[in-house]
Amino acid sequence: MQTDLTGKVALVTGGGAGIGAEISRRLSHRGAAVLVLDRNLDAAESVAGSIDRGTAVEMDLADTTSIALALRRDAVLREVDILVNNAGLTRVERFVDSDPSAWDMLWQVNLRAPMQLCHAIVPEMTKRGWGRVVFVATDSARAGGGGEGIYSATKAGLLGFSKTLARETARDGITSNVICPGLIDTAMLQSVAENNPALMDKLIGAIPMRRMGSSDEVAAAIEFLCTVDSGYVTGQTFSVNGGITMM
Repeated sequence: MQTDLTGKVALVTGGGAGIGAEISRRLSHRGAAVLVLDRNLDAAESVAGSIDRGTAVEMDLADTTSIALALRRDAVLREVDILVNNAGLTRVERFVDSDPSAWDMLWQVNLRAPMQLCHAIVPEMTKRGWGRVVFVATDSARAGGGGEGIYSATKAGLLGFSKTLARETARDGITSNVICPGLIDTAMLQSVAENNPALMDKLIGAIPMRRMGSSDEVAAAIEFLCTVDSGYVTGQTFSVNGGITMM
């Protein structure tokens, strides 16, 4: 594997587990210094300690004031060359049964926090003339998903935001792209499966490959979008979903 990210600093949100942990490992292998950001500091430290040049960062993405204070306090956060907005929250329920008071948490973590991080970090990328921004959304943001109305809506916002960012920064050497995972075997999905085993069987049966994807398969696609080789790819949305939707 070509090591082409030596000297670059990567920030991976939700980096303490699942897809985020795999992204952190892959970018470290490429030579980047990786800031593993998670609200669970122990998890972030575990991943950061397992890779070269890893640093744990504790941050609650639901707290806008906490994000702003961290960005002002930690100078290294303004030196980020690669920003992977991976963290996300979901809640599985019919939209008409949802509690509007619970919507704000998903909006804060899934959409507002990535926007807030980009607002602080992208201008510094522009000064350096190089940057990679990747957003992890969901396939239901493109095609809809039963029981995921709020989650899909907040993640769908990333698609429009990413494309706008791509247009505004293309001449500055910055790319902005979205990865939409399908059914991926993560702790978040396992918690859903425990409460809805019949639903999971039905969903897997609808996937042409007849299996869930792995965190590493999603991380591999994200890894490419963070490299020098992806310099002519921007404003795009890619699904990693075993073919359950094709568009």
